[in-house]
Amino acid sequence: QLQASGGGLVQPGGSLRLACAASGFSFDNYAIGWFRQAPGKGREGVSCISSPGGRTFYSNSVKGRFTVSRESAKDTVYLQMNSLRPEDTAVYYCARFLGTYPIAGTWANPFQYDSWGQGTLVTVSS
Repeated sequence: QLQASGGGLVQPGGSLRLACAASGFSFDNYAIGWFRQAPGKGREGVSCISSPGGRTFYSNSVKGRFTVSRESAKDTVYLQMNSLRPEDTAVYYCARFLGTYPIAGTWANPFQYDSWGQGTLVTVSS
């Protein structure tokens, strides 16, 4: 089971940190990804972190602004989001990848994930 939290309303240029708490499975055996879905749009891969967390992946739209990390002691993955823009407004989901290490761009394919959290809403607006 995955549970995402930390969403909210923030002004453009602000920051938020999302958390994805895992339970019921061996956290260290899986990479964890973050996706988002804006109103009227499809689900977009945002970031992914391998296990152990030596490798991270980002979409071009968030590279340099978002940072993904994981804390094994808490079975939790974080997504630090800085310099937020109105176009970052979406429901953010975390998901469990089918393995420890994505290869060749598979991290952004939602069909490579087998368990999803419930989502947390991020709204960037003045």
